[in-house]
Formats: sequence, structure tokens, C-alpha cells
Amino acid sequence: MLKNIILGIKEYTGVFKLMSDLKLWRYFIIPMLISFCTAVLIGVEVYVLSDNLGAYITKIWIWNWGKDTFSSISNFIGGLIVLIIGLILYKHIIMALSAPFMSPVSEKIEKHFYGDLKHLHRKSTNTEQLIRAIRLNIRNLAKELLITIPILILKFIPGVNIFSTLLLFIVQAYYAGFGNMDYTLERHLTYRESVQFVKRNKGYAIGNGIVFMLFLLIPVLGIIIVLPLSVTAASKKTVQLIHEKNNLVYER
Repeated sequence: MLKNIILGIKEYTGVFKLMSDLKLWRYFIIPMLISFCTAVLIGVEVYVLSDNLGAYITKIWIWNWGKDTFSSISNFIGGLIVLIIGLILYKHIIMALSAPFMSPVSEKIEKHFYGDLKHLHRKSTNTEQLIRAIRLNIRNLAKELLITIPILILKFIPGVNIFSTLLLFIVQAYYAGFGNMDYTLERHLTYRESVQFVKRNKGYAIGNGIVFMLFLLIPVLGIIIVLPLSVTAASKKTVQLIHEKNNLVYER
């Protein structure tokens, strides 16, 4: 799987040129606005809720000695938990709402590499694409939170928290890559087939998502360019996987 993760990361090579050659930037204007506005709203919520959660965690410490130290640690942990959950929500919200704008991008990329294959595509309207994206992201959000909560608990264990941070990052990366790949899968596979497809190719999803998550570390610019670059990279790899003999749904 490590090899596939690296290949997923490498797909980001040349995305700027591909986007310019195919004139894809115009499709990303609204998704970039969605990304920016969602990030601002969630950022405000993180700022407001982090202190409240920290104060709640502090109440666990019933002794007077070390209370100030525990309070500082609790505020940090509270802020971290709210930030992580905020990132998870941000990711799934922008992916769901951007779905109708991402399908044309993926389609242009597929046509560029493989020619016009519209006769092989599943027919769907913008509304159907949005509904599918919302359904998929709610499903992924629930699963990601179920995995994330136990990992967050591990952060209270000294030594183990280092590994839990890496594991948490990989989980977030996987679901980010999952969403980016589905913009292409939507045209070819049913909902259930898409879930199975990503499970079989989870390394590529993680690789794509790793770069997605790293972009979010870049102040302001990162949340603006993260979708254009990650969706373009994911579309390149996903159409390649779909058109390989072992993955072509039409040859089953």
C-alpha cells in the first residue's frame, strides 16, 4: 500500500499545467468560495468552543494541587479536539456542496486522456450529483468520527499520543482522498460500487488526501487552492484506475 500512497502523491505533479491546458480554473470559482466561507465559519466556531470544552475537561480534576497546570493542558486539548472535528466537518461540507461543479472537471480530464466516452457514463443531473455527494459524505463523516474519537482518547496517554497523531492524520487523509476520487467514480459506478472501489485502492486515496491535508496548513491560500489541485490530481489517477482492465466496470 505504501507504493500506492506514493503514487497518489505523485499525481499532483503537473496539475497546474493540466488545469491551465484544459482551462479548468473557471470551474473552481464557486467551490473556492464555498471552501473559504466554510473555513471562516468553522474557524469562528473552533475559537468559541475550544475554551468551553477546555473548561469542561478541567472539571475532571477535583484536586487543588496542579489545577492550573491541568487547566492549561485541558484548554490545549479542548482546542485540539474542536479543531480536529472542525477540520473533519469542513472537509465533508465542501466536498458535498462542490459536487455539481467537480463532475465537469473530472469529465474534461477523462476526455483529455481517453477521448469522449459519454456513452459509457451514468446519466445524472446536478441535483442527483449533489444528493449522492451529501449521502456519501454523511456516511464518511459518521465513519470518520467513529474512528477519530477513540484516537483522540489515546492522546491522553503519554508516548502513545505520538502514534495517535500520525494515525489520525492518515484517517483524515483517506476520507479526503475518498471524496476527491468520487467526483470521477460518480459517472461510472453506483454508490456501493464506488465504496468498494476506493477500499480496493485505499493507498491512492490516502496519497491524494495527504497532500490535501498538508495544503490546509497553508494559511488562507491553502483553503482556496486545496480543492482545485486535489480534485485534478485525484481525477487523473481515478480515470486511469477505472480504465485499467481489472477495474473496468464494463468488463465485469
